[in-house]
Amino acid sequence: MTKKKVPVRLCVATNQSFPKSEMFRIVKTPQGVVQIDSMGKVNGRGAYLSKTKEAVEKAHTKKLLDRKLETVVPDSIYQELIKLIGE
Repeated sequence: MTKKKVPVRLCVATNQSFPKSEMFRIVKTPQGVVQIDSMGKVNGRGAYLSKTKEAVEKAHTKKLLDRKLETVVPDSIYQELIKLIGE
C-alpha cells in the first residue's frame, strides 16, 4: 500500500513549510472580502499562515497578508486568528 502524500504549504510570516492542516488559510474572495477559510475550499486569492501567535503578530505588524492578498486586511481577522489559536 502506498503512503498518501501530505500537502505542504509555505507560511507567509515565517517562510517555513508546514502541512496544510497545520495552517490557516486567509482568502480574498473575488468580491474583495477577506475571510478565514477553515475548509480550504473558498474561491479567491489565498495566503497561508502557521498556527502560532508569533506568526500572526509578525504578519500583522509587517502587513504581510496585506501585500500577499493585495488588499487591506482588517484587524478583526488578526483578532479572530489569535482566538482560534487559543482554543
